[in-house]
Amino acid sequence: MSDMPYTLAAICRHSEDVRKSRFLAQAAPVQTAEQALAFVRQVGDPAATHNCWAYRIGQDYRFNDDGEPGGTAGRPILQAIEGQGIDRAVVVVTRWFGGIKLGAGGLVRAYGGTAAECLRRAERVPIVAMARLGLACDFAELALLKARLRELDAEVLDERFGTDGVTLEIQLPERRVDEAQARVTDISRGRHKARRLD
Repeated sequence: MSDMPYTLAAICRHSEDVRKSRFLAQAAPVQTAEQALAFVRQVGDPAATHNCWAYRIGQDYRFNDDGEPGGTAGRPILQAIEGQGIDRAVVVVTRWFGGIKLGAGGLVRAYGGTAAECLRRAERVPIVAMARLGLACDFAELALLKARLRELDAEVLDERFGTDGVTLEIQLPERRVDEAQARVTDISRGRHKARRLD
Protein backbone atom coordinates (compact mmCIF):
# COMPACT_ATOMS: atom_id res chain seq x y z
CA MET A 1 0.00 0.00 0.00
CA SER A 2 1.21 3.52 -0.74
CA ASP A 3 1.88 6.04 2.05
CA MET A 4 -0.91 8.32 0.88
CA PRO A 5 -4.23 6.50 0.98
CA TYR A 6 -6.56 7.14 -1.94
CA THR A 7 -10.27 6.72 -2.44
CA LEU A 8 -12.35 6.95 -5.59
CA ALA A 9 -13.42 10.31 -6.98
CA ALA A 10 -16.70 8.89 -8.27
CA ILE A 11 -18.55 5.68 -9.12
CA CYS A 12 -16.83 3.71 -11.88
CA ARG A 13 -17.78 0.67 -13.94
CA HIS A 14 -15.91 -1.88 -16.04
CA SER A 15 -17.17 -5.05 -17.73
CA GLU A 16 -15.41 -8.06 -19.21
CA ASP A 17 -16.58 -11.21 -20.94
CA VAL A 18 -14.82 -14.34 -19.70
CA ARG A 19 -15.69 -17.56 -21.57
CA LYS A 20 -19.26 -16.43 -22.31
CA SER A 21 -19.94 -15.19 -18.74
CA ARG A 22 -20.30 -11.43 -18.40
CA PHE A 23 -18.65 -9.74 -15.39
CA LEU A 24 -19.53 -6.15 -14.46
CA ALA A 25 -17.54 -4.40 -11.73
CA GLN A 26 -19.03 -1.28 -10.13
CA ALA A 27 -17.02 0.62 -7.53
CA ALA A 28 -17.90 3.59 -5.34
CA PRO A 29 -16.33 5.75 -2.65
CA VAL A 30 -17.93 5.20 0.78
CA GLN A 31 -17.42 6.55 4.31
CA THR A 32 -19.34 3.91 6.29
CA ALA A 33 -20.26 0.22 6.18
CA GLU A 34 -23.93 1.30 5.87
CA GLN A 35 -23.12 3.27 2.69
CA ALA A 36 -21.18 0.28 1.31
CA LEU A 37 -24.05 -2.14 1.89
CA ALA A 38 -26.57 0.35 0.47
CA PHE A 39 -24.48 0.54 -2.73
CA VAL A 40 -24.39 -3.29 -2.91
CA ARG A 41 -28.21 -3.38 -2.68
CA GLN A 42 -28.59 -0.53 -5.17
CA VAL A 43 -26.40 -1.92 -8.00
CA GLY A 44 -26.78 -5.68 -7.53
CA ASP A 45 -28.89 -7.19 -10.31
CA PRO A 46 -31.47 -9.67 -8.95
CA ALA A 47 -31.64 -11.27 -12.43
CA ALA A 48 -27.86 -11.95 -12.46
CA THR A 49 -26.34 -15.27 -11.36
CA HIS A 50 -24.14 -13.72 -8.64
CA ASN A 51 -23.53 -10.27 -7.10
CA CYS A 52 -20.23 -10.64 -5.25
CA TRP A 53 -18.70 -7.75 -3.33
CA ALA A 54 -16.11 -6.41 -0.93
CA TYR A 55 -15.42 -3.15 0.86
CA ARG A 56 -12.58 -1.66 2.89
CA ILE A 57 -12.96 1.37 5.16
CA GLY A 58 -9.79 1.81 7.21
CA GLN A 59 -9.37 -1.35 9.30
CA ASP A 60 -12.97 -2.41 8.62
CA TYR A 61 -13.57 -4.78 5.70
CA ARG A 62 -16.11 -7.36 4.55
CA PHE A 63 -16.61 -9.51 1.48
CA ASN A 64 -19.28 -11.86 0.14
CA ASP A 65 -19.13 -14.68 -2.43
CA ASP A 66 -22.92 -14.64 -3.05
CA GLY A 67 -23.11 -18.36 -3.80
CA GLU A 68 -19.83 -18.75 -5.69
CA PRO A 69 -17.40 -21.32 -4.16
CA GLY A 70 -15.81 -19.92 -0.97
CA GLY A 71 -12.78 -17.72 -1.57
CA THR A 72 -13.28 -17.40 -5.35
CA ALA A 73 -15.07 -14.02 -5.53
CA GLY A 74 -15.33 -11.76 -2.48
CA ARG A 75 -11.76 -12.21 -1.26
CA PRO A 76 -10.19 -11.61 -4.73
CA ILE A 77 -12.30 -8.41 -4.99
CA LEU A 78 -11.00 -7.30 -1.57
CA GLN A 79 -7.43 -8.14 -2.66
CA ALA A 80 -7.96 -5.96 -5.77
CA ILE A 81 -9.00 -3.02 -3.55
CA GLU A 82 -5.96 -3.50 -1.31
CA GLY A 83 -3.60 -4.17 -4.23
CA GLN A 84 -4.56 -0.82 -5.79
CA GLY A 85 -3.94 1.01 -2.48
CA ILE A 86 -7.58 2.10 -2.27
CA ASP A 87 -9.45 2.79 0.97
CA ARG A 88 -13.04 3.81 1.76
CA ALA A 89 -14.39 1.97 -1.27
CA VAL A 90 -16.83 -0.78 -2.17
CA VAL A 91 -16.73 -2.96 -5.31
CA VAL A 92 -19.59 -5.11 -6.56
CA VAL A 93 -18.86 -7.61 -9.35
CA THR A 94 -22.01 -8.97 -10.97
CA ARG A 95 -21.81 -12.17 -13.04
CA TRP A 96 -24.24 -13.37 -15.68
CA PHE A 97 -23.43 -17.06 -16.22
CA GLY A 98 -22.75 -17.97 -19.84
CA GLY A 99 -22.91 -21.76 -19.61
CA ILE A 100 -19.19 -22.57 -19.24
CA LYS A 101 -17.84 -23.36 -15.77
CA LEU A 102 -14.63 -21.43 -15.04
CA GLY A 103 -13.26 -23.50 -12.15
CA ALA A 104 -11.92 -21.98 -8.92
CA GLY A 105 -8.80 -20.44 -10.51
CA GLY A 106 -10.82 -19.02 -13.38
CA LEU A 107 -13.34 -17.46 -10.97
CA VAL A 108 -10.56 -15.88 -8.86
CA ARG A 109 -8.99 -14.39 -12.00
CA ALA A 110 -12.34 -13.20 -13.41
CA TYR A 111 -13.64 -11.56 -10.21
CA GLY A 112 -10.29 -10.21 -9.04
CA GLY A 113 -9.23 -9.12 -12.53
CA THR A 114 -12.49 -7.31 -13.36
CA ALA A 115 -12.42 -5.52 -9.98
CA ALA A 116 -8.73 -4.57 -10.36
CA GLU A 117 -9.20 -3.24 -13.91
CA CYS A 118 -12.23 -1.18 -12.79
CA LEU A 119 -10.16 0.37 -9.96
CA ARG A 120 -7.13 0.89 -12.22
CA ARG A 121 -9.26 2.99 -14.60
CA ALA A 122 -10.99 4.92 -11.80
CA GLU A 123 -10.13 8.50 -10.95
CA ARG A 124 -8.61 8.68 -7.46
CA VAL A 125 -8.45 11.39 -4.84
CA PRO A 126 -6.17 11.44 -1.79
CA ILE A 127 -7.90 10.88 1.54
CA VAL A 128 -7.44 13.98 3.67
CA ALA A 129 -7.43 13.48 7.44
CA MET A 130 -10.19 15.68 8.87
CA ALA A 131 -10.64 17.20 12.32
CA ARG A 132 -13.67 18.62 14.13
CA LEU A 133 -13.55 21.78 16.21
CA GLY A 134 -16.10 23.43 18.48
CA LEU A 135 -16.02 27.17 19.03
CA ALA A 136 -18.08 30.11 20.19
CA CYS A 137 -18.15 33.68 18.92
CA ASP A 138 -20.09 36.91 19.30
CA PHE A 139 -22.81 37.72 16.74
CA ALA A 140 -20.72 40.61 15.39
CA GLU A 141 -17.77 38.30 14.64
CA LEU A 142 -19.72 35.50 12.95
CA ALA A 143 -19.53 36.62 9.30
CA LEU A 144 -15.81 37.45 9.45
CA LEU A 145 -15.00 34.26 11.34
CA LYS A 146 -16.89 32.04 8.88
CA ALA A 147 -15.18 33.76 5.92
CA ARG A 148 -11.71 33.33 7.47
CA LEU A 149 -12.38 29.66 8.32
CA ARG A 150 -13.67 28.97 4.79
CA GLU A 151 -10.22 30.05 3.53
CA LEU A 152 -8.89 27.04 5.48
CA ASP A 153 -11.34 24.66 3.74
CA ALA A 154 -13.49 24.49 6.89
CA GLU A 155 -17.10 23.37 6.61
CA VAL A 156 -19.72 24.37 9.19
CA LEU A 157 -21.44 21.20 10.45
CA ASP A 158 -23.62 22.86 13.10
CA GLU A 159 -24.49 26.43 14.03
CA ARG A 160 -26.48 27.35 17.16
CA PHE A 161 -27.62 30.80 18.17
CA GLY A 162 -27.87 31.52 21.90
CA THR A 163 -28.61 34.66 23.86
CA ASP A 164 -24.94 35.57 24.24
CA GLY A 165 -23.55 34.49 20.87
CA VAL A 166 -23.14 31.63 18.43
CA THR A 167 -21.60 28.18 18.87
CA LEU A 168 -20.21 26.43 15.81
CA GLU A 169 -19.04 22.95 15.04
CA ILE A 170 -16.70 22.86 12.06
CA GLN A 171 -14.80 20.21 10.12
CA LEU A 172 -11.55 20.97 8.35
CA PRO A 173 -8.34 19.28 7.17
CA GLU A 174 -6.21 18.12 10.12
CA ARG A 175 -3.21 20.12 8.88
CA ARG A 176 -5.23 23.37 9.21
CA VAL A 177 -6.25 22.96 12.89
CA ASP A 178 -3.51 25.14 14.43
CA GLU A 179 -4.20 27.91 11.92
CA ALA A 180 -7.95 27.77 12.59
CA GLN A 181 -7.41 27.93 16.36
CA ALA A 182 -5.12 30.94 15.92
CA ARG A 183 -7.71 32.72 13.75
CA VAL A 184 -10.51 32.19 16.30
CA THR A 185 -8.33 33.58 19.11
CA ASP A 186 -7.23 36.47 16.89
CA ILE A 187 -10.70 37.50 15.65
CA SER A 188 -12.25 37.27 19.13
CA ARG A 189 -9.24 39.11 20.59
CA GLY A 190 -8.57 36.20 22.95
CA ARG A 191 -12.13 35.88 24.31
CA HIS A 192 -12.85 32.59 22.50
CA LYS A 193 -10.89 29.45 21.68
CA ALA A 194 -11.55 26.57 19.27
CA ARG A 195 -11.32 23.13 20.90
CA ARG A 196 -10.96 19.67 19.39
CA LEU A 197 -14.11 17.57 19.33
CA ASP A 198 -12.60 14.36 17.92
